[in-house]
Amino acid sequence: MATKIRLQRFGKKGKPFYHLVVADSRAPRDGKFIERIGSYNPNTNPATIDLNFDKALSWVNQGAQPTDTCRAILSYKGVLYKKHLEGGVKKGALTQEQADEKFAAWLTSKDAQIIGKKDSLTQTKEQVKKAALVAEAKRKEDKAAAIEAKYAAPAEVEEVAVVEAPVAEETENTEETTEVAAEETVVSEDAPEAPEVAVEEPASEEITEAIEEAPEAEIAVEEPASDEVTETVEDAVAEVAEEVVEEPAAEEAPVAEEVVEEAPVAAETLSEEAPADETPAE
Repeated sequence: MATKIRLQRFGKKGKPFYHLVVADSRAPRDGKFIERIGSYNPNTNPATIDLNFDKALSWVNQGAQPTDTCRAILSYKGVLYKKHLEGGVKKGALTQEQADEKFAAWLTSKDAQIIGKKDSLTQTKEQVKKAALVAEAKRKEDKAAAIEAKYAAPAEVEEVAVVEAPVAEETENTEETTEVAAEETVVSEDAPEAPEVAVEEPASEEITEAIEEAPEAEIAVEEPASDEVTETVEDAVAEVAEEVVEEPAAEEAPVAEEVVEEAPVAAETLSEEAPADETPAE
């Protein structure tokens, strides 16, 4: 009968666990087996292998044919290398002591590889963990910054409003000051007019003084004017006398008196107008 070394599946879905068994090649995978020689757990890294080295070597020497996965497991544990060395001893190529030394050296190097792999896996795991922690810390910082920015935005709006209020007050104050300055400038523009009036007054006073201090020649000029007035008065009296000839004598006397009274008035008016005519001449 053909004997095979194969895996017998156990475990739940997605988490398989295997037994290494020696069974008839015609038996089902999970059916009847001859002997169990170990176990294999691929869920760990590196995989966990528990193998009965002597029984596995015995069955291999007897001609049991392992499957591909079982062959890799046996090679990993050194069963196939041990069989190779024993074949050299039987042929006389090697002594037993040499074969044992070579197998021991191989086990040492294999164990070093396994330890190195475990160490590298551990370091990688630690690095991944550290990276995850850094990412988590950064994520928390970003979240805290977002929350702070969210709550800081209303505060900034309030500060802007508080800053805008004094700015508005300052603008109002500046407008008021500009209005007051404009009023002051208007007043200052109006103020110089008073001195001009004050300056004009002395001119009139000087004119009056000039008139008062006029030379006697001007007074002499005024005298002919009075003679002309008297002549005009006499002419007027003559005309009135002609008109009232027809009236009674009793009435003529008062008219003559009225005419005589009007004559001095006319003379006074002409004497008053004469200085006004003389003023431009100066």
